[in-house]
Amino acid sequence: MGRAVAGGANAEADDGGVQLVSVSWNQDSTHFGVVTTADFRVFDCSSPFHEKLRRGLPHGAGDGYAMVGVEMLFRSEIFALVAAAGGEGGSGRSRVVVWDDRENRSISDILEFQSDVVRAVRVSKDYLVVVLDRVVRVYGLRASARPLWRIATALNPQGLCCLSCHVDVDVLACLGTARGQVRVDRLGKNPETRFIVAHSSHVACMAMTVDGAVLATASVKGTLVRVFSTMDGTCLQQVRRGLDPAEIHSIALSPNLQWLAVCSDKGTLHVFSLRVRVEAKDAAGHKQSADQAASSIVQTKTASNARSSLSFMKVILPDYFSSEWSFAQFRLPETTTYVTAFGEQQNTVMIIGMDGSFYRCSFDPVNGKEMVRKEYFRFLKDKDSPPFRARV
Repeated sequence: MGRAVAGGANAEADDGGVQLVSVSWNQDSTHFGVVTTADFRVFDCSSPFHEKLRRGLPHGAGDGYAMVGVEMLFRSEIFALVAAAGGEGGSGRSRVVVWDDRENRSISDILEFQSDVVRAVRVSKDYLVVVLDRVVRVYGLRASARPLWRIATALNPQGLCCLSCHVDVDVLACLGTARGQVRVDRLGKNPETRFIVAHSSHVACMAMTVDGAVLATASVKGTLVRVFSTMDGTCLQQVRRGLDPAEIHSIALSPNLQWLAVCSDKGTLHVFSLRVRVEAKDAAGHKQSADQAASSIVQTKTASNARSSLSFMKVILPDYFSSEWSFAQFRLPETTTYVTAFGEQQNTVMIIGMDGSFYRCSFDPVNGKEMVRKEYFRFLKDKDSPPFRARV
């Protein structure tokens, strides 16, 4: 699950004169939520691609507040909405509300943050996670305003955080307090914490599988992406995006753990082949718990990533000449921020741009190389969108 917020080139105004503020995928990447300067919208990525709903800020979120973020709970009509006084870049006062659109009401207390900027929110069937600059607060999804856990982090202006949605246990990944460190918490009746030293420099982007078993991270250097087991912190694989430093905007892991996708400010989407799997069932054929799944990660042989033609020199410069380079690539305009996700169709990647663009691409799972664009939409200019309907 990825998210992008305003900060680079925003979407051009659509026919209603609105601007794009943020975009975010839902947990299974079948839908994405969009916040504009006028409302929030949900788009369905199934065929045909279409806008599913459009809503205004619910009554009770406060006068003078504007929506800056939305997080969906899978394909349900439950949304975590973030509103800020004065909108994006406002005074620092923020509110978070969990909204049930089917029942047209809030299902939890409105959370007030008088001096802290809410950088991100995450939701599961049991928890609401609010990410602030130096702390992550975990609440019950339908509970009161008292947090269940407060987790101290390093400075986190990007709101880096991942929350799994496994049926048995929720796994939370966020920044640790040290540079390059990721903290992994198993929430519930028997909480457990593990720290992963992911990079020598600050972490810039992260993504986790829905079951919480595997975590992928990139640093501010933006040259390498590392894949870890959340159960024991083992580094399972390392791939190289490029040689030059880059700002990584988005990382995505395919549901079957066969592929990893990376978007950066260099204008190229890279897809890498992974060599890890999580065994979904035990020897008796029963579904495993999240802990069991995380501990049963196995190395596999899949399509091979590209390697340097000078790989024979890896004895001299092992980190570079033994690197795994991307298996497939797709070129994007270097004009905005993109977030990516894998589609329900095999070997398909979707990309949302903060310029209001949507791409669906496919790649050859055997030969890789250049990807093929299958669909392209300007979702803020969709003339077939349903009429605006405010919920108050």
